[in-house]
Amino acid sequence: MAKKRREEDPAGDPKRSGGERSEPERSEGSPAAGAPSEAPLAPPSPPDPEVLERAQRRQYSAEYKLRILREADSLKETGEIGALLRREGLYSSHLVTWRRQREEGLLSALSPKKRGRRAREHNPLVRRVVELEGENRDLKKRLKEAETIIEVQKKLSELLGPSQESPESTGRPS
Repeated sequence: MAKKRREEDPAGDPKRSGGERSEPERSEGSPAAGAPSEAPLAPPSPPDPEVLERAQRRQYSAEYKLRILREADSLKETGEIGALLRREGLYSSHLVTWRRQREEGLLSALSPKKRGRRAREHNPLVRRVVELEGENRDLKKRLKEAETIIEVQKKLSELLGPSQESPESTGRPS
């Protein structure tokens, strides 16, 4: 295996090309003969075991989406889009969705959507209509009761026949 020759800049740091690793190359698992040995690294701290109760959903502004799309469209070389996606923490499906929305001319579709049920439009007359319908129902009930009482009174007067005039009804003293 041939080793690549590294160029050094004036500060003495090696310049890295796209495929080189940032770690020094090692032969047979030990440090190079002329290289000073590095101090042992401290053991990594354990990961935080706490799990978030609910993940935070990311929302992207329309300006951000359009900026990323313009940048992705300007990239020509192989792997540049992947680097862009990794740098921004995005998935390729984001680009596909955002491009489709841009082609459909839905700039408003590029802004984040509110999730969940749509809020009903508040009409100030709705409460009044409900109130009046309840009042109408109560009045119909009272009217039906009054009609029933009148019918019973008619039937009772038919059964009793013509009534005798009482002195109180004629207005004459007895």
